[in-house]
Amino acid sequence: MENSLQVRRQERGWSQQRLADELGVSRQTIISIERGRFDPSLPLAFRLAATFGCTIEDMFTP
Repeated sequence: MENSLQVRRQERGWSQQRLADELGVSRQTIISIERGRFDPSLPLAFRLAATFGCTIEDMFTP
């Protein structure tokens, strides 16, 4: 699944660790999502979208 997580995170000037801390997940989870190796659970996807003020559909594309 493609995503815009890295772009959105970098636009805010956040490190992977800062985002991980914000969401209560590991930095490795953020890395895996950004690289498309891991699809987040639905609750995590909703938290990501809310963090960046967008919809899940804007954040993730199949």
